[in-house]
Amino acid sequence: MTSRTANFCFDAADPKAQVAWWAQVLDDFVPDEEQGDEEAGLTGPGGRWMGFLRVPEPKTVKNRMHLCLRPVDRSRDEEVERLLALGATMVDDLRQPDQGWAVLADPEGNEFCVLLRSADEAGIRRD
Repeated sequence: MTSRTANFCFDAADPKAQVAWWAQVLDDFVPDEEQGDEEAGLTGPGGRWMGFLRVPEPKTVKNRMHLCLRPVDRSRDEEVERLLALGATMVDDLRQPDQGWAVLADPEGNEFCVLLRSADEAGIRRD
């Protein structure tokens, strides 16, 4: 028997603000109806939970684990611009034509990557 993901948790100074921000980023996760001051989250496909837990200390070093996002209805570069407009910051721009990714950070500094759309999602046929 193997394991399956149950949830993803992130430390946060303001869990509710993080949920509000990530709800604008992800269309397959929705904010939970009840949000607490110490813990708030979003529920996604298969009931998976993305939670933000209040901690007193600020983020100080690079994440050891991060999310990778794959845009569905826009290009990688359009999605990067959308996320920057929402308040993300560019950490490392590793984009090249038809390859690479951008490393961004959410408003509290948690890094995540924006990848290219998959060939299927982009409508590209590879026969």
